[in-house]
Amino acid sequence: MTEVAGVMRQQAMPAVVPEPTVPVHSELTLRTRIPAYSVMDECLRRQAEAAPRGAVARFFGRDPLHPDAVSWYRGTLGELEVARVLARLDPAWVVLHAVPVGSSGADIDHIVIGPGGTFTINTKNHGGKKIWASGNGFMVDGQKQSHIRNSLFEAERASDLLSAGAGFPVAVTPVLVVVRPQSIASTTPAVVVMASTDLFRWLKRRPRMQTAEAIRQIAAAAEQRSTWCTGQPRTPTTEQALAAANAQRFAALRADVDVAHARRQGWSLVGASLFLAVVVGAALALLPFVPAILAAMMAS
Repeated sequence: MTEVAGVMRQQAMPAVVPEPTVPVHSELTLRTRIPAYSVMDECLRRQAEAAPRGAVARFFGRDPLHPDAVSWYRGTLGELEVARVLARLDPAWVVLHAVPVGSSGADIDHIVIGPGGTFTINTKNHGGKKIWASGNGFMVDGQKQSHIRNSLFEAERASDLLSAGAGFPVAVTPVLVVVRPQSIASTTPAVVVMASTDLFRWLKRRPRMQTAEAIRQIAAAAEQRSTWCTGQPRTPTTEQALAAANAQRFAALRADVDVAHARRQGWSLVGASLFLAVVVGAALALLPFVPAILAAMMAS
């Protein structure tokens, strides 16, 4: 991991924060938005195109995921995993998930505001893959990705919007979190790159950069949808209902995927056991003939 300074186009944050200018509203805010809201919604939308599996397909554990939903499914799992890590932070920290930005449907996976600073977290689920990062370069099993460039852009955009919303300069540090990689090799990457298992400890060890009042004001701006986008959103009641329904549907899909995976593993074990049984059976069948075969070989 390499330390990266917070991204901010304005001057450094003053030691004394001005008087609060952002009201804290009582209605539903982005604090209520569930983790992976956007990517989960897209996963389920694509999964709706999957043909129902028959009894035989279920019995043998055919993967229920539609091919177009696979990457979104993995992305959802990644964001949920990082959200579980962030949930361990104490109340001095404010965490927002799936923050919508602009009018094109883009979002920031996680925004973390606390004593150690303000962070945008870009989550990538590359479980079991080898990661290499240096400068603006990022590769997954040797394949180039634009993750670092995107993380930098997110942090710059967040800094501009939060600074405007809070009324004072807000530095934002971009963090690229990889979920369960096989390994990470990094040499001075342009953003902080780490495994999800290191995130909690890294955040807790940050030196104090923000006062409690600064945290409160930045969080008050961050939780307002108007800070991030100007489009007409769904009503809070509609969004909350959709989130609850999607969470239930995704939990059911995840259970189906896990059961199918377990069944495929079970059938693989059955196949290996049958193969071993055939080999052992053939060896045992030939055993009575071994002395004769050896005698014939010696006679010749």
